[in-house]
Amino acid sequence: MAKNPMLKFVQIPRLMPEKREATDRTQDFDEIYSEFEEAKVEEQASRCSQCGVPYCQTHCPLHNNIPDWLRLTAEGRLREAYEISQATNTFPEICGRICPQDRLCEGNCVIEKSGHETVTIGSVEKYITDTAWEEGWVQPIKPTVERGRSVGIIGAGPGGLAAADMLRRAGLQVTVYDSYDRAGGLLTYGIPGFKLEKDVVMKRVQQLQDGGIEIVNNCTVGVDISFENVRAKHHAVIIATGVYKSRDLVAQGSGADGIVKAIDYLTASNRHGFGDHVPQFLNGSLNAEGKKVVVIGGGDTAMDCVRTAVRQGATSVKCLYRRDKANMPGSLRETQNAEEEGVEFVWLTAPKGFLGTPVSGVLVQQMRLGLPDATGRQSPEVIEDADYVEPADLVIKALGFEPEDLPKLWGAAGLDVTRWGTIRADFETGKTSLPNVYAVGDIVRGASLVVWAIRDGRDCAAAILAELDDANAIAAE
Repeated sequence: MAKNPMLKFVQIPRLMPEKREATDRTQDFDEIYSEFEEAKVEEQASRCSQCGVPYCQTHCPLHNNIPDWLRLTAEGRLREAYEISQATNTFPEICGRICPQDRLCEGNCVIEKSGHETVTIGSVEKYITDTAWEEGWVQPIKPTVERGRSVGIIGAGPGGLAAADMLRRAGLQVTVYDSYDRAGGLLTYGIPGFKLEKDVVMKRVQQLQDGGIEIVNNCTVGVDISFENVRAKHHAVIIATGVYKSRDLVAQGSGADGIVKAIDYLTASNRHGFGDHVPQFLNGSLNAEGKKVVVIGGGDTAMDCVRTAVRQGATSVKCLYRRDKANMPGSLRETQNAEEEGVEFVWLTAPKGFLGTPVSGVLVQQMRLGLPDATGRQSPEVIEDADYVEPADLVIKALGFEPEDLPKLWGAAGLDVTRWGTIRADFETGKTSLPNVYAVGDIVRGASLVVWAIRDGRDCAAAILAELDDANAIAAE
């Protein structure tokens, strides 16, 4: 009987891929983790306990078959592991890099709960798909039959592209309309290269285009083409615009030069990385070089901003967050990386106002945690007479995102929205109040994770295909 390659979590300790030293990695925007060697990835995959109720799979929004592809990896059957991985995840090479595994699959690993460290799921997933690209296993989409139906998708972010992939595989004609000059949405312009190198996104976009998906860049619905025109061109339309309207901060002096939005700052940095001409980066207004930087916020976008500022050569980088470290919404792994790179976190603080034009400082009020709010989190309370000034040459507001008023922008009065401004849609199918119009991702959920957008895109595509099959069956009767 062959020896069981699994259940080695007692003998073998958890291991992450080697991480570059902070003094080295802050000099560029390359990814900070190296790749596993094949022997190490097989060894780490063998730590999986193959539990009967895999909480890692349950807590993955895509319900990836994690135990199966870990076992195949441990046995050296990487091509089969890749096939299992990509069967449920359109972009496993991206999720392996940017998913907050510490809050999802790895955070719910059974052996972690039993006192052993979690399986290194994200890094194994990344290795499997990177190997697939290197070996040529990732091929353009080749539908077995072409259907005489087309779908228009508004937004080339992860939700829209995930839906496009599934629909094209089923033989539908797919056109994606996007306002940016490159597809990918926040994957391209929001997430820094040290978390997700841009060639990873661009080669996936090229693979989709090589499979017959048409991507129309520099096309803003409501400006370059009307929403009704998009509807008229296609049998179904999916809205996957994401949410890009930055939450603002109303405080004295908040309109001063040198106070910028996180999305503008990160987009300028990523465009510069592509080699684009970015005047606001070159003139210093969206560049942290030589400046004292203060970032306001405690989510993953704030972590992206502080770590970008370090790499741009800021003289100091501080992050203000109104709660403590235990209550911040961002990934603890990202916070640790930021701390290693020299970022100073100033917990239990919030801006009260801003000094100077251009900005020269932030008037900071100190906080304490009071009683829990409706969500169970302790609410921050102001400590009276404890204000102080934090010097700053550049202030970045990373306060989250809200949906734009799409019905107004597009002249789509019948498109229902929620009281939060997100599009009202069925969470399983993505159906909206308009016939044959669907919506997925952040424009439905509010600002959320990339993996949830992928899940929504795939679910919506499946619903559209099911409706087409039902319609065809009725027509054949």
